[in-house]
Amino acid sequence: MVGTAVSTTVSAAQLQLIFPHAGSAAGRFVEPLNSAMAQYAINNHLRIAAFLAQVGHESAQLTCVQENLNYSAAGLQTTWPTRFDKALAQQLARQPEKIANLVYAARMGNGPPESGDGWKYRGRGLIQITGRNNYKATGIGLGLDLLLEPQLLEFPEGAALSAGLFWQQHGLNELADERHFDAITRRINGGLNGQAERLAFYSRALQVLA
Repeated sequence: MVGTAVSTTVSAAQLQLIFPHAGSAAGRFVEPLNSAMAQYAINNHLRIAAFLAQVGHESAQLTCVQENLNYSAAGLQTTWPTRFDKALAQQLARQPEKIANLVYAARMGNGPPESGDGWKYRGRGLIQITGRNNYKATGIGLGLDLLLEPQLLEFPEGAALSAGLFWQQHGLNELADERHFDAITRRINGGLNGQAERLAFYSRALQVLA
């Protein structure tokens, strides 16, 4: 059943109820989120709740808009077991730029490690946009030159609008209307990583927006 359009905006107070650890980020993001949701038809309680739940998880409750690549040696081997043996993991541990340039090399339109593309086009935004090709496509959709200025996705407006564009382009409003929350997570994440937290945010958002 399609959600009813009770309210198409959220307040900073509602964001703080949904994301108790957001702190001042709730105030910074409330207007950009409302603008993005209006632009991309995230306009009923089911769509808004699902959208907020997903971006809340992806951004650590609106507090992180760029990918954290500060991995320990053990973390590198756990996250990318086929890319890091013990020696390489120890060599690159806690060096985010070198890690990004290695793990994202020759993927998603990126060049080789020495190009620096992996670091330049690391995950940014509320639904982390990653890789040269995705930055280019998102920039076209938003009317921004993200290849030249990738850091624009770190500002609240760019972070929120890029998430809204991704949401629309991947058909997530339609999935939200049918409450297919697992399917939404898979389209964003490729699996169901962090699903318990995503569902907790979703449940809370539905209550707050009711």
